[in-house]
Amino acid sequence: MRFENVGLRYGNGPEILRDVSLSLTRGSYHFLLGPSGAGKSSLLSLLYLARRPTRGLIEMFGHNIGSVERAGMPALRRQIGVVFQDYHLLDHLSALDNVALPLRVTGSDRGKLRDHVVELLEWVGLGDKLDARPPMLSGGEKQRVAVARAVIARPKLLLADEPTGNLDDAIGDRLMRLFDELNRLGTTMVVATHNTSLPLRFRHPVLRLVAGEGGGTTLSGAGGGHVPTAS
Repeated sequence: MRFENVGLRYGNGPEILRDVSLSLTRGSYHFLLGPSGAGKSSLLSLLYLARRPTRGLIEMFGHNIGSVERAGMPALRRQIGVVFQDYHLLDHLSALDNVALPLRVTGSDRGKLRDHVVELLEWVGLGDKLDARPPMLSGGEKQRVAVARAVIARPKLLLADEPTGNLDDAIGDRLMRLFDELNRLGTTMVVATHNTSLPLRFRHPVLRLVAGEGGGTTLSGAGGGHVPTAS
């Protein structure tokens, strides 16, 4: 994955992101830090291909995103798992069916699908909520369903926006260990968080969004040398 001098603005407004350059190697793991309003969610939207940049180059999985036709985007997005801050669960589906969606999209064996989903929901402490729909779940339970859905298909890239924000410390740490295990299996990880203790406890490099001269936000990288400082 590579960003080169990427900028993003909404409509005719000022640039939210300015001259962002980064290179993430396969299997790397980074925390993304920055104050509220710095542009973490905007950067994640570029990473999960919900938006195209206003300017600059983005390469993902060997493709120049600027030249990928609309019809080719879904196949790229299926290689990415996302934990959204507002969950994006489907209220008419049970917890089990929400988590199973990525596997059904890829045509996984229905006979094995349920066992795999049940095992993961039990691991995140929701074994007794398989048939519950999102309106019946607490915020923390919805967060765990969202995490399970994001990791169930072992994506090449996992993006998590405040994944521990609504969880107690014990469950939060358990999910972070799940992320570590997924990373050991080869998934590239980017975890956006306000919790500055997470990088100290889990010891992964940090990407930091900082205000740039003349407005907008740039990106600096620290730890391990995976990400160069933005120009």
